[in-house]
Amino acid sequence: MQNAPDRCDVAIIGAGPVGLFAVFECGMLEMGCHVFDALPAPGGQCAALYPEKPIYDIPGYPRIDAAVLVDRLIEQSSPFAPVFHLGHAVSGLTTAEEGFVVEIMAGQRVAARAVIIAAGAGAFGPNRPPLAGIEEFEQRGVFYLVRRREDFRGRRVVIAGGGDSAVDWALSLADIAERVMVVHRRPKFRAAPQSAAQLQRLADEGRIELVIPYQLHALEGAGGELSAVIVADLAGQTRRLAADCLLPFFGLATDLGPLAAWGLDLARDHIRVDPATCATSRPGVFAIGDIATYPGKLKLILSGFAEAAMAAHAIHPLVHPGQALHFEYSTTKGLPGS
Repeated sequence: MQNAPDRCDVAIIGAGPVGLFAVFECGMLEMGCHVFDALPAPGGQCAALYPEKPIYDIPGYPRIDAAVLVDRLIEQSSPFAPVFHLGHAVSGLTTAEEGFVVEIMAGQRVAARAVIIAAGAGAFGPNRPPLAGIEEFEQRGVFYLVRRREDFRGRRVVIAGGGDSAVDWALSLADIAERVMVVHRRPKFRAAPQSAAQLQRLADEGRIELVIPYQLHALEGAGGELSAVIVADLAGQTRRLAADCLLPFFGLATDLGPLAAWGLDLARDHIRVDPATCATSRPGVFAIGDIATYPGKLKLILSGFAEAAMAAHAIHPLVHPGQALHFEYSTTKGLPGS
């Protein structure tokens, strides 16, 4: 016979920035949370993929590194004593008499009155370029993310891709790498216009080399140590770029995993929600952040923060039935114990 599950008011699936802020919003409405994430530490993609990458659109912070933002959100949620279940993916969500039972891969179960899905893009992994033998060089010469900028000091770096990640890291590493070469199949980049313009300025100054129009073709090296990246143009002509590191930024492959079988109204790899409440098609289940979609949706962290507040207010009557919600600003209400 299984042990009785732990209990909480709200189960939050996803410990990224939006999930962490949902803890705060629920806490302000006197709802306790358990937080689930397959990653071993809070922070979601911010912590796992680009902890040292600056973010510029967080109100009140002209610039803040992703890891610092996560630390601030954990600090902000800590007065409400959330319980974290990390390092194990959620494997099941079943309807129970007073809400739901969330089960994780390790077999632990938690009963909750309501559920907030803040799972970002779902489970994610890099889109690997189709290069023979690339596995041999992964984590020694080929990296799909930058955890520590300093790891690339004094090294010859090839960056492949034309989006924000490729351009942002080219700009960031230009000051510390021995050489930065950006490989892209066409002159136009898909990054923010100001970033693309800055990239071109650095190229004009000779601080970055734009290898255009080329695509990745092959790798050279031995014993897991990379020595060169071979690129080819559209006519098949090849060029050898002496390099210590390759950073291929071709986006992430995402997978909703068990979420896809939870009876939710899906649009591709996203969950349709009511934009006023973030309620999904399954009563008692809400979705916020990148995984949620509705007309006019903006995929911004600050949008996810607002969605966390809307979901918390919509959940309040489920957790506290019959109790009127007297909305107060945080400046009036304060925090527990303050």
